[in-house]
Amino acid sequence: MENYWNSAISFDEYIQIANERLENPANQNEIEYKPYYELGLQRMNRTLKKLVIDEEQVNELKSKNFDGKILIISEAWCGDASATVPALVKFFEGHNEVKIFLRDSDSSLIEQFLTNGTQSIPKVIILDKEFKVKNSWGPRPKFGHDLLLKYKADPENYTKDMFYNDLQIYYSRNRGKDAIQEILELL
Repeated sequence: MENYWNSAISFDEYIQIANERLENPANQNEIEYKPYYELGLQRMNRTLKKLVIDEEQVNELKSKNFDGKILIISEAWCGDASATVPALVKFFEGHNEVKIFLRDSDSSLIEQFLTNGTQSIPKVIILDKEFKVKNSWGPRPKFGHDLLLKYKADPENYTKDMFYNDLQIYYSRNRGKDAIQEILELL
């Protein structure tokens, strides 16, 4: 894990890369994902502007005496990532170091943390001081996962568009609080 950590990037670099890919796509994939980068950046900026860190959660983090690191496998074009990654980074700021590993740059890490056989992101890897995996979380909070299950159970009456709409409303109101809480419980 230490090698993955050492090749991971900061949140600022993550945003910079997303902006570069939006403004100057380097390949066909980046051209096709351009609208998703744009939307992801808008959502991340909105989250950062409206995010209020919950002091009870900060106190819970302090009470855990967690002295490890947080490694997030992500990509800025991902809707779930754009809703949760900024909140997680800001929450742990000043407490624990957080880095981001770009999933599409090297699939060998995400292959170790599949969700039902898929490379779903974001995936949060909780590491101890020796870079051993303590736990992992992702790709979305329980409420978002429940919405997905609702869609999969009855896609004719609860359509994909309805699912995405409800998920984004949830994310915009929750601002990462549930994701933070679920991760705190894993520390």
